[in-house]
Amino acid sequence: MPNGSLSLPARLYLLAWDTTKRRITGSTHLHHLVRAGALTELAQRGLLVDDDGIVTPVHPDSRTGDVVLDGLLELVSESRPRRWKSWVTCRARVTLDAVRAQLAAEGYLRAEKKRVLGIFPSVEYELDRVPAVEALRTDAREVLEGPVPVADVDDRDAALVALAAAAELRTFASSGERKLHRARIDELAERGGAAAPALRKVVQDVRTAVAVAAASTTTAATTAN
Repeated sequence: MPNGSLSLPARLYLLAWDTTKRRITGSTHLHHLVRAGALTELAQRGLLVDDDGIVTPVHPDSRTGDVVLDGLLELVSESRPRRWKSWVTCRARVTLDAVRAQLAAEGYLRAEKKRVLGIFPSVEYELDRVPAVEALRTDAREVLEGPVPVADVDDRDAALVALAAAAELRTFASSGERKLHRARIDELAERGGAAAPALRKVVQDVRTAVAVAAASTTTAATTAN
């Protein structure tokens, strides 16, 4: 995939951008998706492990060199023990804010400082590198649709597609497309945790938590309307 140096949470965030309308989608549960991506990548790197269902750092001083991933490692190390599904939602906006700041620093986003009601400082982000995001989406859809066998897909790319589908990102795939490729999506989720049986369970737990968060926010929005 292009933009290979980007972390999994950063790529998931970029996939949520509608490059035609230049706006973010799935904003009500995007922080859960981004957090899920960070948890998954840290688990794939072997820096977070499963200890009887509890998210556990291998070493409290471990670092990746990526500010977003390292921030989550530090947060997990300093917090009380929690399960994977709990960490998908617990203080998830911290990870989202870190991803946006990182992408702005790397030129993918443009940060604009504003004031809410003319008083409270706020930052809004605009997408700058549209071609890069469109290339990322094209390659992600190739992973979704094939023709590369699932066994040959990179584990991070497999997790990217599985999590994006679980979060029901319309900018990535429609409901009909997700149903059409349901079997392959399930296989990609398995591939995302292929390194070890425990990792497969972690990816499944995180994926389920994202799907639940997406469904909950959709239901809440429908009720409010």
